Amino acid sequence: MENEKKWYIVNTRTSCENVAKTAIEERINTKNMQEHFGDILVPSENVIQLIKGKKQTRARKFFPGYIFVN
Repeated sequence: MENEKKWYIVNTRTSCENVAKTAIEERINTKNMQEHFGDILVPSENVIQLIKGKKQTRARKFFPGYIFVN
């Protein structure tokens, strides 16, 4: 029961979620704290958009500016 991890929400600048996720992961690795952390998520889905008659796949974020850390 004590080893159960909790979820935390980290507020970042919009469109900088992946940069913040990478920075958190690097910090965890340099401090050797992998056993204290679980998943780090940027909730998103792939969406197909028509732009100038061409289909393009883009990642749309569910919660812009937020990262979920376990």
